[in-house]
Amino acid sequence: MSTVADKLAKKSSSKTSAKQVRLRLVYVDFWSAVKLSFLAAVALAIVTIVTVFLVYMVLQTTGLIGKLDELFKAFDDNFTLSTYVNLPQVMAFGSIVAILNLIVLTVLGAVVAGIYNLMVKVTGGLLVGFTSN
Repeated sequence: MSTVADKLAKKSSSKTSAKQVRLRLVYVDFWSAVKLSFLAAVALAIVTIVTVFLVYMVLQTTGLIGKLDELFKAFDDNFTLSTYVNLPQVMAFGSIVAILNLIVLTVLGAVVAGIYNLMVKVTGGLLVGFTSN
């Protein structure tokens, strides 16, 4: 004899079939794309500044800048690389590159969203499939 609890246990152990849904992406919100590209550009700017600092510290620690100074002194006694390549100047250059990347990537995200919204009018959108587990 089967009890109600056995029947409920049997029902809960059976898997339900996964339902599949196919949707079209027909619009990318402009401001959402700008915000997302801005946040990605901020992350890349932080990575750029940290990378510039680490590369400079490795070059300084290994003494490569001093060796290049000696090499340049063989050609010109008045030129020393260490006067142009020091930590404040390198970090200023890295910061400028990071800020330019921030601006360019934010604008690029907005442009890509606008181009996608224009392309959707021709192609009908991107077909995306989803399943529920």
